[in-house]
Parts: sequence; structure tokens; C-alpha cells
Amino acid sequence: MKCLTVLNQIGVGVVEAKQAKCVAGRATKMAMVSMRDRSKNRKPLQKGRSLSIEAIQTVQALKRASKHTHYSLQEAFTANFRRLLKADMIAVLRELLRQNQCLLALKVFEDMKKEEWYSPKLSLYAEMVTALGSNGMLEEVHELILELKAEITVSPDLQGFNTLMESLMSLNLTRLAVECYYLMKSVSCDPDKLSFNILIDGLTSNGEMELAEVIQKDAKKYYGPFWDLSEEEEAEMSYGSRW
Repeated sequence: MKCLTVLNQIGVGVVEAKQAKCVAGRATKMAMVSMRDRSKNRKPLQKGRSLSIEAIQTVQALKRASKHTHYSLQEAFTANFRRLLKADMIAVLRELLRQNQCLLALKVFEDMKKEEWYSPKLSLYAEMVTALGSNGMLEEVHELILELKAEITVSPDLQGFNTLMESLMSLNLTRLAVECYYLMKSVSCDPDKLSFNILIDGLTSNGEMELAEVIQKDAKKYYGPFWDLSEEEEAEMSYGSRW
């Protein structure tokens, strides 16, 4: 009789354990689904990019504070963001852009510009243009380019200018792209063939033929009448002219 009682108790214990395991499994699955739902709209981290613990904590602190008062956000900037190293500050900005926290990213950018080490980085401007544009914040894009034009320490970064003009053209902001082209020339950064292709293709696609012709004339001044030929085509033409 005692054996039967013990067996029954063991049986009940096994059933309860299975039930508890099942409940725990369901809870874990629900938590995983919830995490996927929260992050499904975020862009993936770029390959090779990782955030330091300090940068992660700062992103979280700024996001929490932004939901409360302006004073709370300023406290978060003082306690978290302004203590970061340069690389971590830039990483925080890029992470906020990746998460489409564009308004908060703009505040971070404005605060970052107060740092002694700050100088305009065109690739970062291009990232901001893309993020703002994809979130419908075109007025903020205009203001951003206006601020860039007012900078006095813009470096002659050819690749950065090309990336920025390409970002603007992808948003159909052709006039801003052309303004960046003239800014490019004003800082003694000579455009290459890619620069002209980005501008002329974008302007032509938008039906702005007169402006496209103006840029095309510039291209001919830099690279001659056959500026749009590839290196292979130029080599073939040069070889053919010998005969």
C-alpha cells in the first residue's frame, strides 16, 4: 500500500514537472516573439560594427529620457553622452539613426558639434540624409545641408561628397545635390567622372535638362568632350586613332 502511495506521488510529481516545463517553454517562446516584434523595423548592424557597453547604455538612457521632460534628456546628455569618447559618440549617433530615432539623433548631432574634436564628416552627413529622408523628414534634410554649407572646415573628401550627392539624388533632392557640388568645388575638391554621372543622371531623370546641361559643360571642361567614356572605351579610341 505504501509502495502504491509513493508511486502515485512520483507520478504526480512527474506530471507537475512536465507542466511546469511546458509553461516555461511557452513563456520563453512568447518572450522571443516579443523581442522579434520590437526589433523587426530596425536595420541590421553593419558588418564589423559593434557598440561598446558605454555606447549601448547611453543609447538606452537617451531613449528613456526622451520620453519624459526636456530636463530629463539634458541630464542624460550630461551623465551619459558627454562622458563618451569620440568613437562612442559617433557610434551612438549611428545607432540612433539605425533605429530610426531621428529626432533624438539630431539632438545628439547638435551636442556632438560642440566638442573640440568635431569637424564635418561627409559620410556621416550622408547617413543622416538617408535616415531623415526615409522617415519623411525632408525639411530637416534641407536644414542639415544648409548647416554643412555654413561650416568653415569642410575637407575636400571626394568619396564623401559623392556619397552625399548620391544620397540626396536618391531622395529626388536634386537642387541640394547641385548645391553640394558647388560646395565641393569651393573647398578645392575636384569632381571625378562618378560625381558628374551622379548629378547628370539624377537631373536627367528628374527632367531638369537645362541644369543637367550646365553640369555636363563642366564635365567636358574637366575631362574633355568624351568625358562619359569608360577607361576601356578611351583606351580603344586611343588605340584606334593610331591607325
